Amino acid sequence: MKVEEVRMLADGEIRKRLDEFDKGLVDLSVRAASRQLTNHREFVKVKRDVARLKTILKERQLGIR
Repeated sequence: MKVEEVRMLADGEIRKRLDEFDKGLVDLSVRAASRQLTNHREFVKVKRDVARLKTILKERQLGIR
């Protein structure tokens, strides 16, 4: 998910996506613990997307952008 795509979303939609990504992180961590995860880069990608979403929400809260 690119920054431009996230900036076009409403706050509610961003929070909804954060919930989805959090559930995805739990799923990925379970799969990694049980050695069923074949591509470990997925974990990093999801964590970056979560950080990106949280950053944009914080920017909006502070009125930066």
